[in-house]
Amino acid sequence: MPETLTAPDRQDSPIGVVAEVHGPVVVIACNTLPPLHQALRASSNNENYLFEVHQHLDERHVRAITLHRPAGLHRGTSVYDTGTSLQVPVTPDCLGRLLNGFGEPLDGLPPLKGQGYRSIHSRPAPLHESVGTGEVLETGIKVIDLLCPFVKGGKTGLFGGAGVGKTVLIMEFMHAMATLHKGVSVFSGVGERIREGHELWHEIRKAGVLDQTMMVFGQMDESPGVRFRVGLTALTYAEYLRDSLHKEVLFVMDNIFRFVQAGSEISSLLGRMPATVGYQPTMTTEVAEMQERILSTREGAITAVQAVYVPADDMTDPAVSTILGHLDTNVILSRAQAAKGIYPAVDPLQSSSKVADRRTLGDRHHRVADGVREHMARYHELEDIITMLGVEELSPKDRQVVMRARKLQRYLSQPFWSTASHTGIAGTSVPLQQTLTDCEAFLRGQYDDVPEELCYMRGSMSESST
Repeated sequence: MPETLTAPDRQDSPIGVVAEVHGPVVVIACNTLPPLHQALRASSNNENYLFEVHQHLDERHVRAITLHRPAGLHRGTSVYDTGTSLQVPVTPDCLGRLLNGFGEPLDGLPPLKGQGYRSIHSRPAPLHESVGTGEVLETGIKVIDLLCPFVKGGKTGLFGGAGVGKTVLIMEFMHAMATLHKGVSVFSGVGERIREGHELWHEIRKAGVLDQTMMVFGQMDESPGVRFRVGLTALTYAEYLRDSLHKEVLFVMDNIFRFVQAGSEISSLLGRMPATVGYQPTMTTEVAEMQERILSTREGAITAVQAVYVPADDMTDPAVSTILGHLDTNVILSRAQAAKGIYPAVDPLQSSSKVADRRTLGDRHHRVADGVREHMARYHELEDIITMLGVEELSPKDRQVVMRARKLQRYLSQPFWSTASHTGIAGTSVPLQQTLTDCEAFLRGQYDDVPEELCYMRGSMSESST
């Protein structure tokens, strides 16, 4: 139960009683005020409850968020102090497990036998221990490595709606981390649908990377307090794997927008005045507290991939803008690309990376990426003309650009390991240098005589020609 996760020296005498219950928010009358973020516990009708202190109302009353469903909770219930903030058990055996926000198993296996406990409210690693970012982290995914490369120890935003291949791309990142970099992955499901969580768990098992992955879920039907803290729980495990086991960690959060939504719900329940567009006034601080803990140290690196929902496709939404300020790479998944059957459905023109400069990438990579973007941009400009008048009305130079851009577009598609059982096409991982070699050949016209279908859903062009 949740209270087993707290400090062993918790108090046996109550510090107060529940005075008011407002859904997931409770007002507790205390003999001694506990500090903010302190974990409190209670039992009623054989049900256990865990609270987190969020406000001091006066010298005797605190307002706390229930981390369980509040059904059955009533006034007069005795409340006990755990003596610490919410803690989770940490052990090397956490890999391969499916846990909830309290570190309890959801996979039907025995509970973790923790070798210690960690608070989910840990501070970021000291500045003198952090290591700067800038090194490119190869994924084996052609379009990502070429146009919007990942930063080792950096943060990547994955912007996409339903049905464009976001979950598949996430699984492929996990596969790449396990196979290419011998690292581990921590998946945080924030407000996940039960169906999505179940499918993802089984797909990761089928992909053969579960042993190098751990998953932490806070389901959509749980308390906003759980959805608000489950990301911190997963990040705590990622920090443990980095600091204690010296692992290269891929931290995946799906969906960080639901983290902001949970914070907004809690803020409203606490009675705070909403800020811009109804978001909580503390949103900037809450996002920063999580993002600033994602960093590399001399012990290891945490590289984050965060799925971001964009309300009404408005990139200027305050929540999206706040998250964007912390990201190093933006991967935009396009429904138009998915409609063409181009997977991964990455928009090559909107996606970007802060390390996509000549100094970091090198002259060759920078030159090839610019050439591919120029061809794609010109093709995009001419699409309306082609639709209305046909490609025959274009100049010979433009027809050549369009032909090469179409082949490049199909070349940047790729079969994935995680979908091999569904498509019957074996997954492939393409080294960056091979991707650059193939794209250079496309830009020179070496493959002008190759049919478009031979460029589609292949690894390297040397593989497609066999």
